[in-house]
Order: sequence, then C-alpha cells, then structure tokens
Amino acid sequence: MRRGVMVGLMLVVLWVLAYRWIDPPTTPYIIGEDARLAGVARTWVDLDDMAPVMARSAVAAEDANFCRHWGFDVSAIRSAIEDGGTRGASTISQQVVKNVFLWQGRSWVRKALEAGLTPLMELLWPKRRIIEVYLNVAEFDEGVFGVEAGAQAYFGRGAGEISARQAALMAAVLPNPKGRDAAAPTAFLSRRAAAIVDGAATIRADGRAACFED
Repeated sequence: MRRGVMVGLMLVVLWVLAYRWIDPPTTPYIIGEDARLAGVARTWVDLDDMAPVMARSAVAAEDANFCRHWGFDVSAIRSAIEDGGTRGASTISQQVVKNVFLWQGRSWVRKALEAGLTPLMELLWPKRRIIEVYLNVAEFDEGVFGVEAGAQAYFGRGAGEISARQAALMAAVLPNPKGRDAAAPTAFLSRRAAAIVDGAATIRADGRAACFED
C-alpha cells in the first residue's frame, strides 16, 4: 500500500515536471467541450510569439500579484473572505492546475488536489511557463481555447499582432468567456478593458511583470 502511494506520488511529480517542457496536448475540459461541440479551436503559440502586452493584460486582470506569490494570493483570499465569498481569489497558478491537471467543479476533493498541486507546480515551473500555459489553455469564447485562437476569432489576427486594447478586451472576457464578446464589447466590458490597459502598464512599471518578461 505504502509503495503504491509513493509510486503514485512520484508519477504525479513526473507528470507536472514533464509539462515544464512539453506543451499539454489538451485538457480534460477541452476534451469535454470538443465532444460537446463536435470540435474546438486551439493553436499553441509560445510566449515569445505573443504580443508582450497580452501576458501583462491577463496578469493585470486576473492576478496582479502573480510575480509575488507562490501559488496562493493570501491577501486576495483574505479580501474574498471579508467580502463574504462574493468574489473569487483564485490565482493564475491555481487556474492552470485546475485546467491542465484536474477537472471543473467545486468539490472538496478537487480543491484539495489543487491545493497540493499548485505549490508543486510553482516549485517545478518558472513563472514564464505558468503564464504561457495559462494563455494557451484558457477559454476565450465558446469552443475557442488559447490566445492564438481567441485573437483570430475576435480580431482576425494572430496573438503576436494584437494591440494593447485588444489584449485588454481578451483579458476582460476571461472570467466569463461564454457571456462576453471581445469583438462587440458592452459599455461595461469597454470600461473593464480600459482599466486593464492601465493595470498592464502599472505592473510593467512597478516590477510586477518582471518574472515573466524578458
């Protein structure tokens, strides 16, 4: 029994370590959506081939302290608790673990596995790799996964050619990709994108983008 547990843990560590260099071919959620929709759009693109403002926009929108935490943003968790749990405190690292290694849902089992895998991934992967994988597995529209497919679907251009505003609009749809449209933004989405443009510039200036910038 003990040997089986040790072998299982070692295999998990090797799996997480392998994805430091091997691009995840798919994820459980993408597989499910592919079956449901009879096809999805997804093209992997390296971080070096994305417009740099895309990574900054995603971090500004989703996890401004990405470079300063080890997988869990304690201050964001505290704020979420103080707000009565009405807003999320999930970091980009947690989202990568959930999307790449686990499944969707709110079960305690998944949360426990996420809590264990997140610091392991932070230990084994550099921050650049975490944000690169995140931007390649995140859902930007129904059946549209990754920033390359998202940029093509919304703006008819590749991830390396998008503007600061377009990157901000794409980052703004991340919390609700099926309910928001970066190509036809509402007034709320436009305001949110403007705030993300400012946030992306701020984290570049104050060093909070240093861990994933060249």
